[in-house]
Amino acid sequence: MTKNKLTFIASLIIFASSTAAVQAEPYVYPAKGQSTEQMEKDKYQCYVWGKQQSGYDPMNPPVASSGQANTAPVVGGAARGAAIGATTGAIARGARNRGAQNQQQQQAQQQSTAIAQMNSEYDRAYAVCLEGRGYSVK
Repeated sequence: MTKNKLTFIASLIIFASSTAAVQAEPYVYPAKGQSTEQMEKDKYQCYVWGKQQSGYDPMNPPVASSGQANTAPVVGGAARGAAIGATTGAIARGARNRGAQNQQQQQAQQQSTAIAQMNSEYDRAYAVCLEGRGYSVK
């Protein structure tokens, strides 16, 4: 694969994993007859509290980096045998590119997992706060 294709694939993986981590807001029911105005106020206060408890802001999630590896070809002594050098270089670049692609995929998966875990911690804190104020959260 070319460097552009690898970059494109890595970008797609990172974009998909970061958007998958962002979930829909849970349903909140005013179990104790709270007004809509009071519910909105409580939801905002629990949003702030959830951010403080989890260290994660679902409205501003971290941006996953592409983790691109340097895939520039190594310059060798062309005067010592261009044919042997070209063949060896092509094999080495192919192995290096596959290694870089695997590393990018692993990094994207790790970032996706970390973002999902932070989002889960926030959701839990947010729900605990609202339930403590008399709401049913699903």
